[in-house]
Amino acid sequence: MERDEKANFGVVGLDEITAGGLARGRLFLLEGSPGTGKTTIATQFLLTGAEKGERSLYITLSETEDELRAGAASHGWSLDPISIFELVPPESLLDEEQQQSLLYSSDLELGETTKRIFESFEAVKPERVVLDSLSEIRLLAQSSLRYRRQILALKHYFARSGATVLMLDDLSSEANDRTMHSVAHGVMRLEELSPEYGSERRRMRVIKYRGQRYRGGYHDFVIDTGGVRVFPRLISAEHRIKFDREVLKTESAELNALLGGGVERGSSTLILGPAGTGKSLFTLNFIAGAVKRGERAAMFVFDEELGLLFERAKALGIDLQAMVDAKLLVIEQVDAAELTPGELSERVRHCVEEYDARTVVIDSLNGYQAAMPGEQALILHMHELLQYLNRRGASTFLTVAQHGLVGDMKAPVDVTYLADTVILLRYFEARGRVRRAISVIKKRTSSHEDTIREYRIGRDGITFGPPLTAFQGVLRGVPELVGADQQLLEAPTE
Repeated sequence: MERDEKANFGVVGLDEITAGGLARGRLFLLEGSPGTGKTTIATQFLLTGAEKGERSLYITLSETEDELRAGAASHGWSLDPISIFELVPPESLLDEEQQQSLLYSSDLELGETTKRIFESFEAVKPERVVLDSLSEIRLLAQSSLRYRRQILALKHYFARSGATVLMLDDLSSEANDRTMHSVAHGVMRLEELSPEYGSERRRMRVIKYRGQRYRGGYHDFVIDTGGVRVFPRLISAEHRIKFDREVLKTESAELNALLGGGVERGSSTLILGPAGTGKSLFTLNFIAGAVKRGERAAMFVFDEELGLLFERAKALGIDLQAMVDAKLLVIEQVDAAELTPGELSERVRHCVEEYDARTVVIDSLNGYQAAMPGEQALILHMHELLQYLNRRGASTFLTVAQHGLVGDMKAPVDVTYLADTVILLRYFEARGRVRRAISVIKKRTSSHEDTIREYRIGRDGITFGPPLTAFQGVLRGVPELVGADQQLLEAPTE
C-alpha cells in the first residue's frame, strides 16, 4: 500500500490549514475545552486512515466505548474499522484481582496505565493513534516533572514504531502548564465562544507546527451531522486572476451618467442611506443587469424575509424567482445569529468559484456586523472579502443602513474607504412631500457626475429627475431654494 506523504484529517478545511495534514511518525496535540469538537475531529482522523487501508487505534481513558460509538452514530459513522481500547483506570476496575486498595501508590497506577497503553499498541500495531485524554495521565502523574517524563516516554515509544499520534487534552490543567506544547511536533487549539444572543461560535488555530508552513490566525468551524467543517481564513492575495475590467452599464441612462458610464467589473460599490430609501432595490437593478447580460449573480440577504423581497421586486418588474429557476441567481437568507463570518466568506467563495457568479450583493453590512465580535473585525473581514471579490473579477454591491432619517446621520461602521464607489441616498422635504435624492460621492476607477438628482420608486421601477440645481442643503434633509424654481418629480397618480 502506497501511503500519502501526510496523514490527512479528512476534515473539510482543516487539511488546507495544516498544508495537507499531519507529518507521519510524529506526535501532535489537539487541545480545547469540553464540547469544542476534539473527539469528533479525532474520529474523522482515524476513519480517514481506515478508508486508506491504514490500521487505526483509539485509546480512550475518559469516554467509554459505548459513548464513542453513540457519538459516531450521531454522525452516521461506524467505528468498526477502528480498533478501540477502553482503558479503565485501575482504581475503578471491578475485577478483584486488579482492584486497588487505598495504599495503591500513584507510581503503580501510572505504570499500569502506561503498560496497558503499550500492550494495546503492540496488539494492533497501528499507523494512526488517538489518545484521549491527557488529563487522566496528568492526574496520575501528580507532578509536572513526572508528567513530562511520561509524555516523553510515550513520544519516543510511538516514534520508534513510525505511528502518527494525535493526543487530546481538555485543558483541565493549570493555565501555565505548557509541557505538551514543547514536546509535541504540532499543537492545535479549539475554542468555543458564547455570544450574548445566538448559538455558540467555534474557532480554531494552529499554535505550532515544526518545519511546516501553515495558515495562521483563527479559523471558524462548525460541528454538523456528518462531522466538523472548518472555514480557513480568507487571504485575498491567493486568489488573483486576470480579467477584463470592462464598464458594466445599468438599464437607466441617468444612473449610468451619475456613475460616469457605469460600474467597472472587479470593483465594489457601497450604497449608503437611511432605512426605506431603496438600497436593496438599487442592488436588484444591478442584478437584473447582470442576468440580462447572461451572467450569474449571488445575493446574501440579512435583514429582509425573502418572500417579501421577491414580492417587492416583482412589483417593480424584476422577477427574482424566474432568475433563480433559470439558475442565473443564487439568493440566500443569512441568519446573523447562527452564521459565523468564516462560513459566510466560504459561501461567497463557493458562489464565485463553483457557481461562477460575476455579481455579488451583500444586503446589508448592518446584519453582517451582527455576526462579528467587534467593529474592527468587521473592517478586516470586509477588506479581505472585497479584495478577494475584486481580484476574482466579481462586481460587489454592499448596503449600509444609517441611523436616523434626516439631518445628521451616523453609520454603524465606516467602510466607505474600502469601497471603490459610494452612492449616497437621502430623504429631503420639498413642497410638503418627503422626497428622495441620490448622489455619487466617490468613484476610484473613473470620473463621475457630481450632481444631486431626485429619484422615485414606483411601478416602473426607479425613475430619476434632472439635477437639483436650484436647491441647497438637500443632503442635510432640509433644502433651501437658492435659484429659480424647477420641476420636481410628480407623485404617482392612482
